[in-house]
Amino acid sequence: MRALTWHGHRDVRVDTVPDPVIEQPDDVIVRITSSGLCGSDLHLYEVLSPFLDPGDVLGHEPMGIVAETGSAVTALSVGDRVVVPFNVSCGNCWTCGQGLQSQCETTQNREMGMGASLFGYTKLYGQVPGGQAEYLRVPFGNSLPIAVPEGPADDRFVYLSDVLPTAYQAVQYADTPKDGTLVVLGLGPIGDMCTRIARRLGVAQVIGVDLVPERLRRAQARGTTALDLRNGDDEVREAVQGLTHGRGADAVIDAVGMEAHGSPLASTGQKLAAVAPSGIGQTLMQKMGADPTTALELAISLVRRGGTVSLSGVYGGSATPLPMLTLFDKQIQLRMGQANVWRWVPELLPLLGDDDPLGVDDFATHRLPLEQAPDAYAMFQEKSDDAVKVLFTPGAS
Repeated sequence: MRALTWHGHRDVRVDTVPDPVIEQPDDVIVRITSSGLCGSDLHLYEVLSPFLDPGDVLGHEPMGIVAETGSAVTALSVGDRVVVPFNVSCGNCWTCGQGLQSQCETTQNREMGMGASLFGYTKLYGQVPGGQAEYLRVPFGNSLPIAVPEGPADDRFVYLSDVLPTAYQAVQYADTPKDGTLVVLGLGPIGDMCTRIARRLGVAQVIGVDLVPERLRRAQARGTTALDLRNGDDEVREAVQGLTHGRGADAVIDAVGMEAHGSPLASTGQKLAAVAPSGIGQTLMQKMGADPTTALELAISLVRRGGTVSLSGVYGGSATPLPMLTLFDKQIQLRMGQANVWRWVPELLPLLGDDDPLGVDDFATHRLPLEQAPDAYAMFQEKSDDAVKVLFTPGAS
């Protein structure tokens, strides 16, 4: 089959690799019909190189058609249409029972000190082959895949794999009062969807912050107050103060993470770790790594005293300093973590009806054949061609 594989820093290629096969009785093989390009994939393209091996298959936002089932699979049949969550979770352990599928005790990567395995996402998370490919082996076939109806185009459901539950969890963790103000930092796929979900759930004032004009226009078109970060942090702070009676936002979602602009020293450290030999690079990231924290610091400055910062953007460094005095003095609640996909599926499915209240049908800005994935990664990294969300179609030419 054809699959998008990692070969080095900023070097991804579409190669011919062996087809996946049934390995356990409850496995299913899914023929992928759509697979998203996620902002987290850029971390593999850029700073998490030490935790990848050449030939690793990337991608964690797939959906498709069941092509084969193991002997113990009873919940699905060949021909069923499914979305594959990015968490590899069993659905039956204690943590899954608590709605913490991202911490699944069956697939936790204890030797790395990390949580549940993820599709297409490094040695830190199990080095499980990903879904930017023509076929994908999916374990726990009776509990992990999300069965969806035939009919609507893939765009209606594919975001259940990551974008929708990640954004929904971020909004839930923010816990903004209905009459309050939510600020979303970063209007990429997750941040953009956060603004849509927050407005759908009735948050009175939603403010989006970014420095890419197309992303600002896109959010503004759906009723979000858009603030241009190119005008500077101080102007953004002044604007939020003006919109909140001088108090600050009730909650702020940091949907940027370590992709933040700024902090040249931290950025240099990330680049050094990415190009170092794998063992040295892993140590640099795990023990001495530092992330640009400009987005998190801005979030802390924008939130009101007693407010909440909800962190959905991924950070990778372990030595990054935090303004603990400010966090303590402002009595800020801080919530974060990988999205627990299945925790939110029952609440999200009703939002995917024909009226399309979240605008998922036209959420993607680019739909490309998988063969064009290397160019798409470069485009998305550079934020060129107004790219916000890219979907790949394996098998298309």
